[in-house]
Amino acid sequence: MAAELLSLSMDTNQYPGLVPSYEHERLAALQPYQVLGTPGQEVFNDFVSIVAKLFDMPIALVSLVRADDVVFIGNEGLPEALVVGREDSMCSVAILSDELTEFRDVVAQPCDLVNPFVAQEMNLGFYAGQALRSPEGLSLGSLCIIDHRPRQLTPLEGDLLKDLARVAQELLRLQAAQATGFTVPEGLRSRVDATVQQSLTRLGTLAALRQLDPAPESEDTRRYHESRLDEARYMAQVMHRELLAVLDK
Repeated sequence: MAAELLSLSMDTNQYPGLVPSYEHERLAALQPYQVLGTPGQEVFNDFVSIVAKLFDMPIALVSLVRADDVVFIGNEGLPEALVVGREDSMCSVAILSDELTEFRDVVAQPCDLVNPFVAQEMNLGFYAGQALRSPEGLSLGSLCIIDHRPRQLTPLEGDLLKDLARVAQELLRLQAAQATGFTVPEGLRSRVDATVQQSLTRLGTLAALRQLDPAPESEDTRRYHESRLDEARYMAQVMHRELLAVLDK
């Protein structure tokens, strides 16, 4: 299967669990974000590149789940997957829950709501995704991290992914608003740009330090890792507040 090719339509008879009862309202909420339907946009690519490093995983994606397919508007580590059928992506499952969706061993315990052969073909071993929602609370897509081997997130890592998903959510809102003519006030724009860039730089530094962790699982290593996760959560929360300051003016 060529993962980058668009499926013609989703087989709702074979995968009925992927279509929520509120699908009509969800697709209506997704409509303003269709301007972002081009795979691999720069701002989201930069964002997921940092996310992947923070979790020491090879793949991180920002997705939009459309009626029949899933488009990855932020893509780190999976260039062969630009747009995939909705029934071929675990992001379609992540949007069904308010909580973190985690598949710790995709091969041993595959998700029965999607086509299991795609994950096997792409050598996926672990998936964790958090739904991205509209201001009305309707699911649009997800922020996810993926590994080629089984994994398990710690509670702190799960909290960090949720915080980062809130950042991705507001980035979606901002990019969609700007695409339709929204202009950020000049003074506020420069302040927010500086703050967000500083946050991205510090998150990038934390992500780079994450790569230097020594292999032994000592108590010092654990405390050091947790302190960096706390710092990363703080920076994600700062970014979220700054984006809200722009969008809710």
